[in-house]
Amino acid sequence: MTEQGTSRRRFLTGAAAAGVGAAAGFAAGYGVRGVADADAVPQAVAAELAAVSDNVVPFYGARQAGITTPQQERLMFAAFDVSTTDVEELKRMLGRWSAMAARMTEGKQVSDSPTKPQQPPFDTGESLDLGAHSLTITVGFGPSLFDDRFGLAQRRPPELTAFGTIPGDAVMRPELSDGDLCVQACADDPQVVFHAIRNLARAARGTATLRWSQLGFGRASSTGAQQVTPRNLMGFKDGTRNVRSDDTAALDAHVWVGAGGAAAPQTIAPEHEWMRGGSYLVARKIRMEIESWDTDPLEDQEKIFARVKGSGAPLTGGDEFTDPDYAAVAADGRPVIDLNAHIRLAAPEQNNGLTILRRGYNYTDGQDPATGKLAAGLFFIAFQRDPQAQFKVLQTRLGKSDLLNEYIAHIGGGLWGCPPGVSAPGDWFGKALFT
Repeated sequence: MTEQGTSRRRFLTGAAAAGVGAAAGFAAGYGVRGVADADAVPQAVAAELAAVSDNVVPFYGARQAGITTPQQERLMFAAFDVSTTDVEELKRMLGRWSAMAARMTEGKQVSDSPTKPQQPPFDTGESLDLGAHSLTITVGFGPSLFDDRFGLAQRRPPELTAFGTIPGDAVMRPELSDGDLCVQACADDPQVVFHAIRNLARAARGTATLRWSQLGFGRASSTGAQQVTPRNLMGFKDGTRNVRSDDTAALDAHVWVGAGGAAAPQTIAPEHEWMRGGSYLVARKIRMEIESWDTDPLEDQEKIFARVKGSGAPLTGGDEFTDPDYAAVAADGRPVIDLNAHIRLAAPEQNNGLTILRRGYNYTDGQDPATGKLAAGLFFIAFQRDPQAQFKVLQTRLGKSDLLNEYIAHIGGGLWGCPPGVSAPGDWFGKALFT
């Protein structure tokens, strides 16, 4: 598989800026290796870029793509409120979404039906000729969908219960939170993810309305077994100990609903079987106080994360993937890893083995007009089989005493249940919920 994150537009822009004479160095930056002839570099780069743009992640399957899929470089996340009270209209919309998603994830337009000149085009057109770029579309259902509108109240699993206010949530903004439905679109091109959400929102008109959305860039965690650990906007490696897509035992134990087996059983009531094989998505928009962080001394930054900023190694030594030694003490008798350091509070070893599958992205909304500061941070996404016993427990601990809290604030997000995958044409997102 080729290196993630390239696009034809970025290639052309970079080539124009760098000039033909820098082609060899530019190609190396995009993962092209072993090219001895500089004249062959543009052709090699073009071939690699074409491979990236044409890469397709299968849409149909037992589980939704976009959970354990090797994490792509771009995100658009959207939450919707259902405006109709007719359950048949909702089901038809979910059917349209599924058919459209199947086509878009193959790099196709949303419909191959001819458009009459007097009609708006079926597809908005901005992703024509771009390719699939590993697009995945993941759909989830929020707790609010299970009110009295559609007769679904008894079908809501206890895991899909709104968290209420937990530590760290004091400034959550309603206009950036929750929603009856969510859609996570991930790809290696920003215009491809925008196109996906735009067209799904267009197809929802009259049935659901866009509540809020977020663009993300530069993955802030790794899910693929061969992916390098990225850095967050604070400059630290993020997600070093994340669950990886090839660790099937960890996925069964912590991510997939009902898949734990004898080692980690999970009881599912008959009315909640529609979630078996799915996963629960928690999203958090976490604002970073960038300007304050940038004035903090390096030693304090490293104390907060308990990692060396450059290498990502724990302060107790080794390399990035060395297990931290939480018992180590310094010459003054104090723990080398502070009792409230981020990695100590979040570590599975310190939380009875609790872990989650992280799939976050960096974000920026430009400048905050009210403060003049950068509006930027982490759009945190995590998948787990029981958010009440996993995310809520972890966030309660972090929200109470994490040293990082001085520099971050949770300002939006929500909880959704992502059912198992769409099996074949004619099936659709969450069909078992309505049968």
